[in-house]
Amino acid sequence: MSTDQQPRANSGMFRTKSVEQSIRDTEEPEHALKKSLSAWDLTVFGVGVIIGTGIFVLTGKVAKENAGPATALAFVAAGIVCALAALCYAEFASTVPVAGSAYTFAYASIGELPAWIIGWDLVLEFALGTAVVAVGWSGYVRSLMDNVDWHLPAALEGPDVPGGTFDILAFLLVLVLTVVLVLGMKLSARITAVVVAIKVTVVMIVIIAGLFFIVGDNYDPFIPPAVTPEGGGSGWDSPLVQLIFGYEPTNFGVMGIFTAASVVFFAFIGFDVVATAAEETKLPQRDMPRGILGSLLICTVLYVAVALVVTGMQHYTELSVSAPLADAFKAAGHPFYAGVISFGAAVGLTTVCLILLLGQTRVFFAMSRDGLLPRFFSVTHPRFKTPYRPTILLGVVIAIVAGFTSINELATLVNIGTLFAFVVVAVGVMVLRRTRPDLPRAFRTPWVPVLPIFSIAASVWLMLNLPGETWFRFAVWMLIGFVVYFLYGRGHSRLGRTGPDAKY
Repeated sequence: MSTDQQPRANSGMFRTKSVEQSIRDTEEPEHALKKSLSAWDLTVFGVGVIIGTGIFVLTGKVAKENAGPATALAFVAAGIVCALAALCYAEFASTVPVAGSAYTFAYASIGELPAWIIGWDLVLEFALGTAVVAVGWSGYVRSLMDNVDWHLPAALEGPDVPGGTFDILAFLLVLVLTVVLVLGMKLSARITAVVVAIKVTVVMIVIIAGLFFIVGDNYDPFIPPAVTPEGGGSGWDSPLVQLIFGYEPTNFGVMGIFTAASVVFFAFIGFDVVATAAEETKLPQRDMPRGILGSLLICTVLYVAVALVVTGMQHYTELSVSAPLADAFKAAGHPFYAGVISFGAAVGLTTVCLILLLGQTRVFFAMSRDGLLPRFFSVTHPRFKTPYRPTILLGVVIAIVAGFTSINELATLVNIGTLFAFVVVAVGVMVLRRTRPDLPRAFRTPWVPVLPIFSIAASVWLMLNLPGETWFRFAVWMLIGFVVYFLYGRGHSRLGRTGPDAKY
């Protein structure tokens, strides 16, 4: 092994873990995950986690408040940002087929401290995402129960409901999905495939049935005239770019499309979770790029089609913000389709919750295997070969959080965490191309370094459009992460205790 392939143990906080060592660690019997996933499984996982509340809710919100019928173009813009990041993820996931996604990629390219930071970020992102989706799922299920006159006791409907204190449905959902993940990835993949089939069928019903109710006049104007948001200009809820530069985003018009893109980007969150399953894929060098890029392409096409149909069925000024798809069919005199859409949303959110929980446990597992978190959590189940200890721990914690917390308090940091991961992965691709040009790469990101630089610029621009309050909370979480790293992770790092000539 050449010098540049050795773990650089003496380079402090920026020591890197070689790709070869990362792959060897996956072969340790007690810490090995079972390889059972195919390209089809990965694509299903991607579609399963991407298509969630975004397509059922955000479409109407941004059409009414930001872009009108041009919301379809906002989805295209957001899809392009994700595609740039996806090409970088595809190279890394096929070159370093190890659990942990952006954390593992950063460890192999930029160094231990940046890897810790992104891992800490992803743990929070996936935890909050899982809790948010579980609470949203609970709301859809309660709505369906109300249709057949079934009602839970008010105290068990959650803090979002007057008189509610504990969301029993969200709590139970997370616990059930935790059991599914402990029992094995293939079972998770099979359940996901069934639910995704239902969800995609519902989306196709919206598109095909909605085509018959489109009114051409609703597209006029396709890009409404630009307007300045009311009351914009100050406060923590203003975009950071506005607080720093005094720039004031506009709604509608051409710039309104980009404002909308920073909102609908949230509907794409999840394709990066596919990369966390690299270690459990049979042929990661071939199947990882197919799963990541395939799921993103499918979802972008579906999003654009839904946006065009919904804004064609009902004028954007009249769209519902809470349930635009269902209410558009009600307005057209077809409440049956509205019920089908509500059912599809409730069923579909289970896969989003499942795969976010999967992603979080794999990042936690990878950090534990490297010694940055207690090694106790990196032992796999002797029969199922799943990381059952972090899965159970995190599942119980998230179930309790989802049960007691309002959805408005949960939905804050998921978006900025994802964009931050995009930036780290793009930087990592450029660094690893320079430091390890000899690595076999089954998939190569095109036009390096130009494409990764564009990916970084696009991600940073969307981050700057997020509220200052979100940035502040993100900074606080990162500060806590630094404290944990220096008090525990740095001293217990397996790489840090290994000399260039010592056995790892």
